[in-house]
Amino acid sequence: MPKADLFFTPPFMNAAGSLGFAPDRRRRSDWSRFGAFVTNPISFGRRSPAQGTRFVAYPGGFLLHTGYPNPGFSAALQRYAQSWERSPLPVIVHLLAQSPGEAASMLRRLEGREGVMGVELGLPPGVTGDAARLLVEASQGELVLIVRLPMEQALELAPVVFAAGAAAVSLGAPRGALPDATGRVIEGRLYGPAVFPLALQVVRQLARLDVPVIASGGLYSERKANLFLDAGAAAVQWDARLWLED
Repeated sequence: MPKADLFFTPPFMNAAGSLGFAPDRRRRSDWSRFGAFVTNPISFGRRSPAQGTRFVAYPGGFLLHTGYPNPGFSAALQRYAQSWERSPLPVIVHLLAQSPGEAASMLRRLEGREGVMGVELGLPPGVTGDAARLLVEASQGELVLIVRLPMEQALELAPVVFAAGAAAVSLGAPRGALPDATGRVIEGRLYGPAVFPLALQVVRQLARLDVPVIASGGLYSERKANLFLDAGAAAVQWDARLWLED
């Protein structure tokens, strides 16, 4: 799909990891509020949940460390492909690839799947520009490609992945470290209202570079969602706010 053709109506969706691997029709969510559904992260091989403390609260938000548990790509395809086909929304499959070969293999098996409009390729923290470019180049195909960047590296990596063929970039939650109740320091992703000022600044800077960006981070109100859009975001992803709904 040409980059210029990427748009969402309405310009809202869930962030990867917030609503499961497929839309749950039993959930009270009004799916008409979203222009697409993003799956939980799916890796080539199975991943188990992180051990020990996974949640640490701090003023303005919380730290989360899950390890991105999932059944692996082949099992996920077997379990959820029919749900994607019946989805009330276009589905964007979020992929975690450790190598260009893994990325290419997963992309090819998704092409032609009913209900799947695109892929969101999640890049790991600390990824180099060269590694990001190779992963994006290996992920080219018939599906629209969104690349989720570590928020701390977004300004550095966005021009690289866009030049390599990404249709847009999205923002992964920033990472931090906090001690848990036992004093053990836990590393993980940061969520909550305190993240919003950082996310808004990154979105503004990316928009100045003319990079299509799907904004997220610290979003807990429609007003702030509109601030992202006013700053130049092509769309907005809701994350932890969705966990507060019934």
